[in-house]
Amino acid sequence: MPDNTVFNSQQSEDRFQTLLNNANAARVISQAVEGTIGPRGLDIMMIDKFGDVIVSNDGVTILRLMEVNHPAARMMINTAKAQQEAVGDGTTTATIIAGTLLAEGAGQVMKGIPVTRLLQGIKTGIDASLDLLEKKSQKIGSLDDELLYKTALIAGREHEDLAGHIIEGARLLGKEKMLSNDFHFADTIIAREASRNQVFRGVVLNKETVNKQMPVCVEDALILVIDDALAPEEIAHEAMKTESGFQYYLDSRNKYEENLKKICSLGINMVVVDRGIDDTAEEIFTRAGIMVLQRVSSREIDCLCRHTGAKKIKRSTLNAEADMLKTYLGRARKAVLDEKQQDISVLDGEGENWATIIVAASTGELLDERERMARDAASAVQAAVAGGIVPGGGAVEVWLATQLEDMARDLEGLSSFGVLCVKEALLKPFACIVNNSGFNALEKLGDVIAAQRKHDSASIGLNCETGDIIDVVQKGIVDPTLVKSHAILAAGEVALAILRISSVIKMRNEGEKSDSSLISYE
Repeated sequence: MPDNTVFNSQQSEDRFQTLLNNANAARVISQAVEGTIGPRGLDIMMIDKFGDVIVSNDGVTILRLMEVNHPAARMMINTAKAQQEAVGDGTTTATIIAGTLLAEGAGQVMKGIPVTRLLQGIKTGIDASLDLLEKKSQKIGSLDDELLYKTALIAGREHEDLAGHIIEGARLLGKEKMLSNDFHFADTIIAREASRNQVFRGVVLNKETVNKQMPVCVEDALILVIDDALAPEEIAHEAMKTESGFQYYLDSRNKYEENLKKICSLGINMVVVDRGIDDTAEEIFTRAGIMVLQRVSSREIDCLCRHTGAKKIKRSTLNAEADMLKTYLGRARKAVLDEKQQDISVLDGEGENWATIIVAASTGELLDERERMARDAASAVQAAVAGGIVPGGGAVEVWLATQLEDMARDLEGLSSFGVLCVKEALLKPFACIVNNSGFNALEKLGDVIAAQRKHDSASIGLNCETGDIIDVVQKGIVDPTLVKSHAILAAGEVALAILRISSVIKMRNEGEKSDSSLISYE
């Protein structure tokens, strides 16, 4: 029977051809971002079918916007997205390691190494790398640690203003908040065009007041949050035709208006509503001088509640006694409307600590890129606080590679080839950084390996400005341990998954009838 057998629309590829196709597709994805890594990495311009342009050197942004059809390529892109969601940084490193690991693995299989033994070796190499990386991790003692600022500076592409604001925001929040599992520091970033950078303790609601007659600033804000529409209970049209139904409508309407007056009597001066409010509520609250926001997003409401101590209620809860209603209220020092930006800042709430970091730029294109850099820096800082730091600039990967090379010599059997695949993959990010800096990668790699072995140090790396061999930690070139470990783990997982694929079969279209006459035999 031939290597390629066709059954209707089902097609099976030759095993080695499948491996090469998948490895080549993954390598193309990796090569797309290799030129962006490092302090001298360049940008990539992406153009859509309408001619809109995005210029970025952010790995996950480039991969997310790429048009790809190959399933292995899509798996690579999904891995980068998973890296971004998990730790918020390191997508380029993960992609480069995965692409190289697949290319090396495919090469070993083509030389005759059994796939199962190769996979075993790759897993051994990945596990060993993660263990060694953890041993080299240096914990961050406090939010005032200078290396934490350096972490933000590197992740923020050397933008000192962004790094400074990120660290200021972290200090406002405190270490305990930064270590919270359900808190994502990157969510505190807000991008504004034609504004100014700032950091403050509070939250921003991307809404204006319901009308212009409402106050634009309230001091000592007493806040009621309604996770519902603020309107009378709806009565079925058919019920309104009966005397009892109409009376129920009148009673319900009167009770609703009493509840609105109760809100005013409690001294509440800010009402935030998940959905809309009716004309009656708008009129009464306007006369009472209450700031009202409607159709506020659930995410912003959650942040507001956590920061001010407010508890969300349904409109039916308004029927409760005044003393009970008071227990649901939140408090803040001030709520103020920014008429230019058309949003409201709620400052110094009495609930959980919360910081907002405003990132500004002169144009929309620059703003998107600055927001991405700020979010990367925020994610890197939180990861560093949680898991510590390791030498950056590709130095720790080079050190890991040399350790794996030594380990492979001591391994018996063919699985050592899999360990060597991991070793070559770990060297690739450093090689790309060196190439992007204008130096010879082989020469500088040899110099760094020799210096690391001489000084028995994982922190020996390259000064990308001068080409000198330096101690990268002393120069403040560091990366979060969690970012590195997750990148290596994610790259290993996607490489193992793709290398396990023995063939690609096109699925039959639903509803398509099988025709046995199309089955070929030889």
